[in-house]
Parts: sequence; structure tokens; C-alpha cells
Amino acid sequence: MSEPSGPLKGLRVLDLTRVLAGPTCTQMLGDLGAEVIKIERPDAGDDTRGFAPPFVPNTKESAYFVGVNRNKKSLTLDIAKPEAQAIVLKLLESCDMLVENFKVGALAKYGLGWEQLSKKFPRLIYCSITGFGQTGPYAPRPGYDALIQAMGGVMSLTGEPNGAPQKVGIPVADLFAGLYGCIGILAALRHRDATGQGQQIDIGMLDTHVAWLANQGMNYLSTGENPPRLGNQHPNISPYQEFPTKDGYLILAVGNDPTFARFCENTGLAHLLTDERFATNPNRVANRDLVTATLTPVMKTLTTTEWVDKLEALKIGCGPINTLEQVFADPHVVAREMVVEMTHGSGEVVKVIANPVKMSATPADYRSAPPILGEHSQHVLCDILGMSAAEVAALRERGIV
Repeated sequence: MSEPSGPLKGLRVLDLTRVLAGPTCTQMLGDLGAEVIKIERPDAGDDTRGFAPPFVPNTKESAYFVGVNRNKKSLTLDIAKPEAQAIVLKLLESCDMLVENFKVGALAKYGLGWEQLSKKFPRLIYCSITGFGQTGPYAPRPGYDALIQAMGGVMSLTGEPNGAPQKVGIPVADLFAGLYGCIGILAALRHRDATGQGQQIDIGMLDTHVAWLANQGMNYLSTGENPPRLGNQHPNISPYQEFPTKDGYLILAVGNDPTFARFCENTGLAHLLTDERFATNPNRVANRDLVTATLTPVMKTLTTTEWVDKLEALKIGCGPINTLEQVFADPHVVAREMVVEMTHGSGEVVKVIANPVKMSATPADYRSAPPILGEHSQHVLCDILGMSAAEVAALRERGIV
């Protein structure tokens, strides 16, 4: 592992997270230069090590685990045992942050809850990521991405108008919770720099899901009416949706009236501009079915590539609906270096999705590939805590490490 170069260089994170929301948060901190020590269960490790297939080629690591665990050191500890709890407390003497996603109250059983640790480590920033937060009637419940997407309203907004509610194809509830956790930690660091005081950050997945209801949430708050499912159409703009082309599909994004006029004038539809139903965006939204029916036969006259070339020349938003193969081969994605190759502990080179935060002075760095289970136990215990090799061997013998 090379030395960090990011803006969080010199800070240390104790990572008691697993699966996706928490590891997303701590990977971001690691990418930004923090040293992340990930605590995993001996023999089993993070649950996502077993979320396979697929495995990363020529390794025993699941693609799922590798996606959110780079720039971390893996230390195996059975924190249910007092000796392991003592090791965690010793590590916390040199840690700036602790991130955890245990059920509410679970860590307190091991003396590692916020109320216990804040008294011993007043500068500690303690981020808890759970399904429903630390308070409220649902606080004891476990949180799962699909469950949160359902309860948070997103599934009611996603899918075809006459179809079933649909979850988003990636675990957005987990990802947003992790990223909001990271935002909270960075703000808490600023506060600690100013006051010397740490604090707990309480992230509930349902809270973060409600927060990113965005315009649809505001549409409800403004009208008191549940927004309907619209498939790929936009609730507030028209046309802003997918259309069939001669050989596939295209997203057409017409964001305002001048753009719609430009579209019509260059596609043989100039006559629509004198029709009140098409003249303004509110009218087009009110007549969205008519807009779709009118534009669909026109869009079928050219291939997707021909439309993209034509519309881009007119500065009209559009784009193909790519498969992941097409995404990762896209020349813009390639130019933005959104895939990084790293040398794994197995000796294999693994591909990971890059950090999207592009910083001019302190860019994200990629110091180490996602670790093999317990890969850094010896290093952390001996080099950071000063234990002898014999002491570590004895801990292994008793199943503590």
C-alpha cells in the first residue's frame, strides 16, 4: 500500500461496516486519503465476500465485495470477545472516525456504542448507518435496499403506468446512505477542527431515501396528490423520455420551449408550434400522450446514431440507451478514466470503478486493491499497536483474530 496523497491524508478510520451502505462511505474516505482499518469476522469476513457469482477473474473475491472495499486494511477480529474489544479500544486511541452499520444498540453490548466511546474519546467522530436511524418507531428494524426503496416511495414512482411498482436496478438506497454518511463525516471534521469536539452522525436509509425524492417529493408536497408512474417520461417536462428509433431506442431530453421549437423546425414538425397543446411546456405536460403519439412515428424514421448526430448538431439533449458493455467502451467514459486497474493481493490485476470526484489539487488515489480477508491483521496488530508476533499467534489460536 503506497502512501496516501488525498485531502484526508493523516486521518484514520475504524471501519465496522459491511455489505454496501457503510463500505461505500468508508471507501470514499479511503479514496480521499484516509487510512481505513476494516474489521471483519474471522473466517467469514464481510457478508459480501460471499455475494457471488460472479467472482473477479482468477480470484476468490466476489465482484460485489471488490466494488466497495479498495484502500482498506483488513483486520480480522471477533468483537464479541473481550480481548478483541480491548484491541478496538486501543486502535481508537489513534483513530479520528468510527463508521458502523450494526443494528441500533448492538455495539453497546460490546462497550463500543456512541455513549460509551464518546466519554473516552471526545474527539471521535462516530457515524452510524442503519435502516431507520437511531430514533423513531422503526429504529430496531433491519434495513434492506429493496425494503427502503419500497417504503421510501421510489418504487411507487418507477415503472410503466399500468405495470407493477419497480425498484431501481442498482441499490440506490444503500449507496445514497453511504454518501450522505460521508458528507456528514466531512462536516463533522470541520466542526472538530474548529472546536475539538467529536459527534455522532445518525444516518437512516429511509431518511436519505425521502431526501432524494427531490422534485417528485416536492410535487406531492405542493399538490397533496401522489405522482403517477410514468415509465421513462418526466413528471414536469415533455418531451423528456425514450422513443423508439429505426434500430433501437433513444432518450430525447427537451428542457425548454426554445429547444422544442428548434426540434420541430428541423424535423418537419414546425406546424406544431402554432398548436396550443404543444406551444408551451406546461401544455405539453398536460397533453403528454398526444406529444408521445405525435413524435413517435417521426423518431422511427432514423437510426439511433443518425438521431444522435442530428440532434447534437442542433444542441438538443439526446443519447442512446447503453448496455454496460457500451457504457464501459464509451469514449467519454474511457477518457474520464472511470475504470482503474489495481494489483490484488492474489497477484491478479483487478478492474474497479473509479471515484467520480475529480479534484485538481488532491485527486482520489488508488493505493491498494480490496483486501484479502485478514490481509493486514499482522501489520495492524504489530506495526500500529506494537504487539509481538507471538502475541498475535496466541490471539489467532484462541479465535480472537
